[in-house]
Amino acid sequence: MDNQRILLAARPTGIPGPEHFRADTEPARTPADGEVLVETVYLSIDPAMRSWITDGAYLTRQVQIGAVMEAGGIARVLHSRFPGLQPGDLVQGRLGWQSHPVLPGRRLQKLDLSLGSAEDWIGPLGLTGVTAYFGLREIGELRPGSTVLVSAAAGGVGQMAGQIALIEGCHVIGIAGGVEKCAYVAHEIGFDGAIDYRTAPDLSAAIGAACPEGVDLYFDNVGGATLDAALEHLRQGARVVLCGRISQFAGGPAYALRNLDKLAAARARMEGFIVFAYAQRYAEARAWLAAQLRAGRLRQRLHVLDGLAQAPVGLGMLFRGENTGKLAIRLAP
Repeated sequence: MDNQRILLAARPTGIPGPEHFRADTEPARTPADGEVLVETVYLSIDPAMRSWITDGAYLTRQVQIGAVMEAGGIARVLHSRFPGLQPGDLVQGRLGWQSHPVLPGRRLQKLDLSLGSAEDWIGPLGLTGVTAYFGLREIGELRPGSTVLVSAAAGGVGQMAGQIALIEGCHVIGIAGGVEKCAYVAHEIGFDGAIDYRTAPDLSAAIGAACPEGVDLYFDNVGGATLDAALEHLRQGARVVLCGRISQFAGGPAYALRNLDKLAAARARMEGFIVFAYAQRYAEARAWLAAQLRAGRLRQRLHVLDGLAQAPVGLGMLFRGENTGKLAIRLAP
C-alpha cells in the first residue's frame, strides 16, 4: 500500500495553485505503539491554509518547503496500535494532503456518528460549524431580532453563520459573488436577502438598501473593501466579528480601511478570534448543531472535488470564489 502525498514546493505571493505543490509517493508504514494507519476519506479546504504557507507569517504553524501540506479531514482507521481506536472507525484530525498517513492516535478524534454522518462532520459538525457558532455567540453576542450581515455567505462558515442567526430569530442578509450563490443563499437556505458584490455598482449603497435600519452584527469572512462598506452601516452598539480576510490573499497591496471611525460613532466593537481557543467547548457547539440538523433547521452544501490531485486546484478555487458551499476533497468512499 502506498501513501500518496502532496508537498509544498514554493511559497505563493498571490493565489496558490498546482504550481506551488508537487506530488510524491512513499510506502505506507506499519504503525508503532500509540500510532494509527488511516485511509483519508475527506480533506477540508479552508482559508486559513493560505496563512500556513505564507513566508514569515503564522510561524508556529508554517508549512515548510518540501513538507506535506497541512489540512484537516476525515479518515477511516485501517490499523491501530492506539487504545480506543479500531479498524473501521471514522476519525477526524490534521491528516495533511496524503492518502494513507500514520498518525499519533492521541491527535485523532473518533467521530460520534449518532450526531451526524461523515459529510456532516466535514461541515456543520466540523470546524466550519463550530467557528460560526462561537463567532456569533461569544464574539458577536447574538441576540434575537438583530439584523445580521454575513459576507462570503455561500461559503463553508458563512452559510452556517447565517443559518444559526436565522434559527435564533434574526433578520439575515448575505453577501456573495454571483447569481448562483445569491440564489442559494436567499432561496435554498433561506436568508432574508442576498447582495451580489460582483454586480452591485456600490456595495455600501446595496448594504444600506438591504439593511435600512443598520446592522447589529456583521460576521466578516473576507476583510478589505467589503468590511469597509459594512462599517458604514453599523447601528449603535453593533458588533463586528472578524473571522477571515480571504480577499487579502489574492496578491497585490493590502486594502487600507477608511471607515474605522464609524466604530467610535456607533459605539461599536470589532473583534477577531481563533476557534481553537474554544477547543474545550467543541462538544457544546456540536450538540446544539446536531440538534438543528436532526430538526431540519440546518443544512449545508458541500462542493466536492474527487482525488488528492485536486487539492491544490481546490485551494486556488477557494481564493477565486469559485466554490459554492463547503469545499472538500474526497479520496475514498
